[in-house]
Amino acid sequence: MEYVDLLNCMRCGMCLPHCPTYKETFLETASPRGRVALVRKIQDGDLEVNERTLEYLTLCLDCQACATACPCGVNAGELVAEFKCEEKGKGGLSFMEDLILRKLVPHPERLENAMVPLRLYQRSGLQTLVRSLGILKMFPPALGRMEGLLPRLPAKPLRKSLLEVTPAVGEEKGTVGFFLGCVMSLIFSEASHATVQLLSGLGYKVVTPKAQKCCGAPNMLGSDLKGLRDLATYNVDLFGGYDLEFIVTDCGGCGAELKKYGHHLPGNSRAEGFSAKVRDISEILALHADDLKKKLKPLHRIVTWHDACHIAHCQGIRQQPRTLMDLIPGLDFREMNDADACCGSAGTYNVARPEMSDRILERKVSSILATGAEYLVTANPGCLLQLKKALSETSPKVKVVHLTELLSESIKG
Repeated sequence: MEYVDLLNCMRCGMCLPHCPTYKETFLETASPRGRVALVRKIQDGDLEVNERTLEYLTLCLDCQACATACPCGVNAGELVAEFKCEEKGKGGLSFMEDLILRKLVPHPERLENAMVPLRLYQRSGLQTLVRSLGILKMFPPALGRMEGLLPRLPAKPLRKSLLEVTPAVGEEKGTVGFFLGCVMSLIFSEASHATVQLLSGLGYKVVTPKAQKCCGAPNMLGSDLKGLRDLATYNVDLFGGYDLEFIVTDCGGCGAELKKYGHHLPGNSRAEGFSAKVRDISEILALHADDLKKKLKPLHRIVTWHDACHIAHCQGIRQQPRTLMDLIPGLDFREMNDADACCGSAGTYNVARPEMSDRILERKVSSILATGAEYLVTANPGCLLQLKKALSETSPKVKVVHLTELLSESIKG
């Protein structure tokens, strides 16, 4: 973390109306400029790191709405995240953190094996029984929240069924790499399958290296900088072995992390080159809007779009998804208020900070329902999980889908 970044904050307050936690508490210490001030005081030696200061700092969702609003480009979320990484580096990971972030997350096979019991839990009918009897109330609340977020799992992970090389349909326009996110493969495989089919249908040969590993976002959330750098180095070397025009992802969180590999691995020119090639699927599809439009059939639905923080604030992608939805004949697109406001998912925040997460989520759900939409469209797995759960309880008729699923539905007619 560069000290000069802390000095750039002018305390102008432009960030305050955009910060989810400040809007809920109106506490200066729960605001971006308040967090920057705390980190600066700690760096200057005027304030000790204790439970109270960490409580204020960890209240941040790292949604980076503050960075979008800041006239000086100060990113309080990243500053807090990097500060937490530095602090974690002094004490090391706990046993559970090491088990999850080093022994499980970097190994796709282990992640897939870990999902087998959950798949059996659902398909055996045990989940229905557990929920109907309220058995989860006997366990820690965090377990109940995690179970409640779990949607219907696919029959098998997409990584196991997807071809390593998907040929282009028709004349080949180029070759792209597909970065298949862990959660997308394990939970939202239909959306990622649609992504590959869209790319292939537009004339791209799609290379999906089976040996790829997690992007490192969970490690960043867990303040495990070494684990993140190890994964970044591995993925950079793996994808560097292919001649690719772009590296495409349909996971907002993965895209945001992949585009920062050059920052995480300073001085590594291959990492900078890797990050320069990373594109969100909406960026690639928007380049071929005319060709895509010819394939789309009428879809008479009322839809609205949720700007995932990792896409809108972290990557600056806002217009492309809207452009793509505008291509679909018959679609009634309705913009919601504060479309780029966080939904409260923020990785594991909705489990670690359930009360604050629910307050933020309530605002988002109200904005969604006010549009009268039949479909809520977004493109980040954390948001999909959070909003599917919330809307299934309040408005089960509202379908929550990934952008590529909506486009695929239109193509199929």
